[in-house]
Amino acid sequence: MDDNYDIIVLGTGLTECILSGIFSVEGKKVLHMDRNDYYGGESASLNLTQLYRKFRPDQVAPAELGRDRDYNIDLIPKFMMANGEIVRFLTHTDVTRYLEFKQIAGSFVYKDGKIFKVPSSEMEAVSTSLLGMVEKRRLQKFFEFVQNWKEDDETTHEGLDLDNNTMVDVYAKFGLEPGTQDFIGHAMALHLDDVYLKQPARETINKIILYVASVARYGKSPYIYPLHGLGELPQSFARLSAIYGGTYMLDRSADEILYDEQGKAIGIRSGTETATAKQIICDPSYASQKVHSTGKVVRAICFLKHPIANTADADSVQIVIPQNEVGRNHDIYVASVSNTHSVCPKDMYLAIVSTIVETENPEEEIKAGLDLLGDIYKKFVYVSDIQEPLEDGENDNVFISKSYDATSHFETVCDDVKSIYKRMTGNELILKKREITTVDA
Repeated sequence: MDDNYDIIVLGTGLTECILSGIFSVEGKKVLHMDRNDYYGGESASLNLTQLYRKFRPDQVAPAELGRDRDYNIDLIPKFMMANGEIVRFLTHTDVTRYLEFKQIAGSFVYKDGKIFKVPSSEMEAVSTSLLGMVEKRRLQKFFEFVQNWKEDDETTHEGLDLDNNTMVDVYAKFGLEPGTQDFIGHAMALHLDDVYLKQPARETINKIILYVASVARYGKSPYIYPLHGLGELPQSFARLSAIYGGTYMLDRSADEILYDEQGKAIGIRSGTETATAKQIICDPSYASQKVHSTGKVVRAICFLKHPIANTADADSVQIVIPQNEVGRNHDIYVASVSNTHSVCPKDMYLAIVSTIVETENPEEEIKAGLDLLGDIYKKFVYVSDIQEPLEDGENDNVFISKSYDATSHFETVCDDVKSIYKRMTGNELILKKREITTVDA
């Protein structure tokens, strides 16, 4: 292993693998290591044996669950917005040649103890059973406003300034009720909490535009998902990096980050061997003294023998439970996939329920989501810290990614990638625009 590199990457989470792929394509000499024997780190997709080894090491996976190779169980449930930044990362690097995608069949929101399809167009606003007749008309007007907005044409602005008016102002302009505000802000703009209400409206309006455009791209829902699970994403970026000369070492620990007299990182030690590099990228677990916890996420991985009720037997869904519906400060997310996505055997469904922890009883906090699942065949509940770096890395040349939050999409991951890239290079990451063509309905 003794060698000199431009960049050493520790951990094979998606953030690390995207950066490894991008820098390798740009001609940097990259060494990429992970203490695990699989790709993905905290965002891996595990087979049955790996799942039991991680969460129930004293047990063996029951034979009735079937074959190891039929399972690709995501540890972190996230879907891809069809028009989102993650798609641009995939197409920019041409990683899509290694991947196949399938649509997520439905996007739903929870209200008054029931789930409803999220309306995302003027037509759906008129026909949805989520709202009364008067409110449908108001929502239709709101969608018309979003669709017609042109930055340089004040006649489309309805007297609103998106950089100065808040979403409270926007909702008031269209007379939208609190319940309608909830599904717009949480099931479409996908905000985790209500802090956005008092912030400038532009970010939220852009998120709504992204949601609507993503639905329009393939229909059904705004989400797509890679066949064989999310673990395919970091693995594909790793393959890209290797093609461009990146060196990969799985099942190899980095025991120590090495520093010079000025406190700048100069490499790593693994056992008795060392490797040097000008810059180091890592996930929080490789630099625990340089990160702090900003909260916790509770997730429950559930095996089901049936589709989720009231979804028209959809093979895959995303359900958002807005915080106000269940008296919380953060939303609850339910993500479900199935054999259609090559992640579990036929007649089995995988559902993951997650939220930000607010109390001393995390599992109780996701009860509203678990209740939607019906009979649960197997359940694995775990709590993870949300960690962020204490510094930006420019002083010590150690650039640490953020933990994966409770959001159900990859937009925050993409923000982290762009931030780290800019701090490392001083330049904005410019993504090429190409189309994904391998999406099955």
